[in-house]
Amino acid sequence: QVQLVESGGGLVQAGGSLRLSCAASGSPGSSFRINTMGWYYQAPGKQRELVAAITSGGSTNYADSVKGRATISRDNAKNTVYLQMNSLKPEDTGVYYCNAFVMIRSYWGRGTLVTVSS
Repeated sequence: QVQLVESGGGLVQAGGSLRLSCAASGSPGSSFRINTMGWYYQAPGKQRELVAAITSGGSTNYADSVKGRATISRDNAKNTVYLQMNSLKPEDTGVYYCNAFVMIRSYWGRGTLVTVSS
């Protein structure tokens, strides 16, 4: 079992920046290798959608809506993934969820709320 804990959300003005973090941990004494890690966001009343993803080798993929404004990175030694978001817009408001693939299983964090005020 793998647990994901997100942090870094909050209230920010339009044009501002945020850095989200997600740390993965396992049961005491367990070991695991994380494949792809990603960030998804869910706006109020809408479906969850991909923001960005990064493989264990560092290949990245971004949603068109955040290209040029977001950077995903990871520290494999710390089992942590980051999402730096700049030039935030009100439409970026939503709950941001961390996702990680371990073997064939997909794990989700509980999410962190990002609110961008105009």
